[in-house]
Amino acid sequence: MIRSELVQKIAEDNPHLFQRDVERIVNTIFEEIIDAMSRGDRVELRGFGAFSVKKRDARTGRNPRTGEAVEVEEKHVPFFKTGKLLRDRLNGN
Repeated sequence: MIRSELVQKIAEDNPHLFQRDVERIVNTIFEEIIDAMSRGDRVELRGFGAFSVKKRDARTGRNPRTGEAVEVEEKHVPFFKTGKLLRDRLNGN
């Protein structure tokens, strides 16, 4: 599901809301998650999962085309851990 499909589904399920308002709500939620993660905070949505940031240390990698050793800088990457309710629903429990 892409963002526009999410907005459409929420708008269909809530006919009293204008689609532009639903779009603003969805965008605000995503922006808040992004802002929190950029500060290094963890975002937990009960039953769905938790977003956090993990640090990857600098390392020596390899260029797959040439096989040459390449230095890869330290970086921070987003990480998502599913919640119990989501795991259970995916596994049919």
